[in-house]
Amino acid sequence: MQRRTFIRDAALGAVAVSASGFITFNGSNYVGDCETTTDILGPFYRPGSPVRTNLVIPGEPGINVLLTGKIKHSDCVTPFKKAKIEIWHCSSNGEYDNTTDEFRYRATTYTDDEGKYFFNTILPIPYKTGGDNYRPAHYHLMITAEKYQQLITQVYFEGDKHLSKDSSSSSPTAKRRILRVQELPDKTKKVEFDISLSEKLAAEVSAIDKLAGVYLFEPGGNELQFIKNTNSLWLKRDVFAFDMDYIGDNSFKMDNDVFKFFLLGDGKVKVEQNSGGVVATAYKKM
Repeated sequence: MQRRTFIRDAALGAVAVSASGFITFNGSNYVGDCETTTDILGPFYRPGSPVRTNLVIPGEPGINVLLTGKIKHSDCVTPFKKAKIEIWHCSSNGEYDNTTDEFRYRATTYTDDEGKYFFNTILPIPYKTGGDNYRPAHYHLMITAEKYQQLITQVYFEGDKHLSKDSSSSSPTAKRRILRVQELPDKTKKVEFDISLSEKLAAEVSAIDKLAGVYLFEPGGNELQFIKNTNSLWLKRDVFAFDMDYIGDNSFKMDNDVFKFFLLGDGKVKVEQNSGGVVATAYKKM
């Protein structure tokens, strides 16, 4: 479809409507509503993946695919140079490499001067999370770019029968992250995913659902209670509740306290409360 752009100049600014969203001039710079939405950081992230673009493992089964796209500033247009992109995903057997020095199906790369990135890898598959529950096939991505909030997100694929039953992929905010797997004339496959950054991101609603609940500190047994309120996470203290700011990486801030959540698998969640450098750990009551 041909991209159509409408620009209207006015005394107070300009508005552009494009395929990727609205762009407005706020008096000093252009900003847009095309930011890529977040998704929860699951239990399988490993820092320190090697810098490489080829994740294909010779002799291992899987459908080879090129994942590529551009990283853009918040104006939805300007490329971001040297943004850091980390990727991780499961194998064709639905397993993550959580221990080996090979960092299988894990990698880091950086965008070029035009904001472009790419990975040669395989298509992940859906995998069972317990009972009859499945996670749809997905890539995990973490984007780190100066002056922007770190973006943790996931991309899914059209036609996956598990999309509607998964709380993350069925969220309305995931709509732009359900992608088409293209088959090129030479029979190779390609997935395109452009990413627009934002200085401040909202936490994914499905993530808030997973994090809300009562947590017990160890040792001591004192409790913390987090509640969902109007699609944000609040901390309840006595009869009062306080809104917390999402700061990325499954972390929320209130006053001088930072609460970082970790999904441990099997539905278990822990939180680390950092109060001026003093860290205490609590676990969600099951």
